[in-house]
Amino acid sequence: MRVLLVEDDTMIGDAIQCALKEACFATDWVMDGQTALTTLDCQHYDLVLLDLGIPKKDGFEVLASIRAKDNPIPLIIITARDSLDDRLLGLDSGADDYVLKPFEMAELLARIRAVLRRKVGSAASVLTNGIVSLDPATREAMTKDNLPVQLSNREFALLQTLLLRPGSIFSRSQLEDRIYGWGDEVESNAIDFLIHGLRRKLGSEIIQNVRGVGWKVSKSV
Repeated sequence: MRVLLVEDDTMIGDAIQCALKEACFATDWVMDGQTALTTLDCQHYDLVLLDLGIPKKDGFEVLASIRAKDNPIPLIIITARDSLDDRLLGLDSGADDYVLKPFEMAELLARIRAVLRRKVGSAASVLTNGIVSLDPATREAMTKDNLPVQLSNREFALLQTLLLRPGSIFSRSQLEDRIYGWGDEVESNAIDFLIHGLRRKLGSEIIQNVRGVGWKVSKSV
C-alpha cells in the first residue's frame, strides 16, 4: 500500500515516515500543499495523511481540491488544530478521519487500517478470500490449515494489495507502485521474487498468474 504524507514539520514527518515504512507502507513525503496536489495528479496512492498547517496551499485547500475532482482516495487529517469548528470542517469536507497531534503511532496505524477497511467495504479486521487470510495488525498470513506464516514486509505489502481487491488483476508496474516508494531501488525481477516467496510459504495456488497481464488472488469462495 502506498501512502502520501503531507507534513511540513521535519521531525514529525521523519517519525511518521519511518513508522509507516516499518508497518510495510511505501511512503512518499511532501512538505507543501501545491506539491501534494501535483504528486496526486501523477502517482497512484492508497491513502493520504494530510497536515492542515502547510505552506503554499493549506490542508483545507488541498482537501477541497481532491474532493472537487471526485477523487475518493482515503484521507486522514493529522493536525494540532483541535477546535470543534476545524474538526467539523475537516470531516464535512471529505476527510475520512481527523487525528490530533500529538498522537501515538500505534493509534495512527490502527486508524489507517480502519479507514482502508471501510474503503473496500469490509468490517472484518482480517483480509481473506476464503483460501488465505492476512491480519494487517500482526502481518501474519494464514492458510486453510490455520497455521500462521510470518511474511517479510514486502511480501506482506504485495499480498495485502491483492487481497484488498480479490479477483482484480494487477500488472507488474501497479504492484511496484504500491510496494515501493520514492528512492527505493526496484530490481527488474523483484515482483517475481516476492510472488515466488509467497507461493513457497503459502502454497502454489495462492497467487494466480494471468499470462501477459499480471497476477491476482481468487475472489472469495
